[in-house]
Amino acid sequence: MDADQYAWMSATEIAAKIAAGELTALEVAEAACARIEAINPLINAYVHYDREQVLADARELDAKQAAGEPLGPLHGVPFAIKCLTEVAGLPNTHSMTPFADEIGKEDAVVVARLKAAGGLFTGLTNAPEGGYYGGTDSHLYGPTHNPFKHGHTAGGSSGGSAAAVAAGLVPIAEGADGAGSVRIPSAMCGVVGLKPSLGRIPHALLQTKFETWVFHGPITRTVEDAALMFDVMTGFDPSDPMSLPREVESYAAELDETEGEKPLSGLRVAYSPDLNVGHVDPEVAAICREAVTAFETLGATVTEATPNWGNPEQAMWEGIWVPGFAADNDLFPDWKELSGQLDDQLIEIHELSKTLTAEEVGRAQAFRSRMYDTFTEFMEHYDLLVSPTLASAAFPLDQFAPEWLADEPLQTQLLGWLLTYPYNMLTSPAITVPAGFTEDGRPVGLQIAARHRADADVLAAAKAFSTVRPWADRYESNVIEGESK
Repeated sequence: MDADQYAWMSATEIAAKIAAGELTALEVAEAACARIEAINPLINAYVHYDREQVLADARELDAKQAAGEPLGPLHGVPFAIKCLTEVAGLPNTHSMTPFADEIGKEDAVVVARLKAAGGLFTGLTNAPEGGYYGGTDSHLYGPTHNPFKHGHTAGGSSGGSAAAVAAGLVPIAEGADGAGSVRIPSAMCGVVGLKPSLGRIPHALLQTKFETWVFHGPITRTVEDAALMFDVMTGFDPSDPMSLPREVESYAAELDETEGEKPLSGLRVAYSPDLNVGHVDPEVAAICREAVTAFETLGATVTEATPNWGNPEQAMWEGIWVPGFAADNDLFPDWKELSGQLDDQLIEIHELSKTLTAEEVGRAQAFRSRMYDTFTEFMEHYDLLVSPTLASAAFPLDQFAPEWLADEPLQTQLLGWLLTYPYNMLTSPAITVPAGFTEDGRPVGLQIAARHRADADVLAAAKAFSTVRPWADRYESNVIEGESK
């Protein structure tokens, strides 16, 4: 198998072919390495990759199969891990220059589970410093380019993972999501990104164990692969007090029930053009409005409606985003002294976290609680809430945010173009799928959300959507192939 044959195979297909003896893990690994080595220099998705280790691990997987050992659901499937997630023995830099020499002490739970399922670890992918914004660039690793539009952002903070999947370097990758960091780059790179309900996937992404707004999630090219990867990642682990026991035996198996001419018959879908978050680029809005008609084709009833929760930006900023960085303030006596080593915007957030009052945080948390109640009541009338994933398609790398936010304060530049963070405040599941492409070929994402813990519902809806709005043919014809477009 050559690199081009490998590039667009799904994880589900790779696992099936290896299990059937049609491919070996080593053959897949060799193709994956060739693809990474050819394309990664153009987009900078991987920041750590070791060819010899990948091939050695593949040989070990083949030896286990030859010895008759039971095969895991991801046996031989290449996967990547975001560089903010700890992997034993590898750089644990948080994409920050001051931590350039740090080494991971142990595998995060998600890493251990992906390996135990037979997955073939291929390396670490790029992220912004500390995962603090919706792009992927840092003083330590530089920018990741969008595979569909060189010189444009891949989104963030899991931008390296999304770009690697979109460019055919790997079929599946892990991301982490604190305000949309799985869904933002997935939307911008034209792939599938799932932020699950609170507790589904154990994590240790923060120093504090009791936060309710940050999540691991799968990034894939197909919904089936998202469900397959999700099956492996979910379930209780004592390291995370918020983690839950598995409630569904197999999300991937449940997707098989999403069949028939009208698989969403009887479902009530609310379509919100902006989730009360703010301005949406007209081209993005038009693409998403047209895409949502697919739900009617699938048998659902679609109504334009938005929960009456007001604009949640200030509450997200004061109650979650800025306080979320406060626990790291003891790492450095004065963050301002790191100017030139870290982004000034990240330093500003840390400085703001020192001045935020308990009253401001409490007020924001009260808003978040009312927002949850409003959403819960709203969803008594609907099964799904659908919206654009973002207010903008990919923009040039030299922009911190879409150009219409250039003169806004930092909080609005960070949050004002995201329709993702409300679901971090609500802890509900949300998935992004490709809705279409702008006139110049940049992907646009459609976000599908549901009630808390209704993860199976968003996966089923996304799978059904993909049957009438397929996107797989766009990767090979549009993604960077050998030279930047």
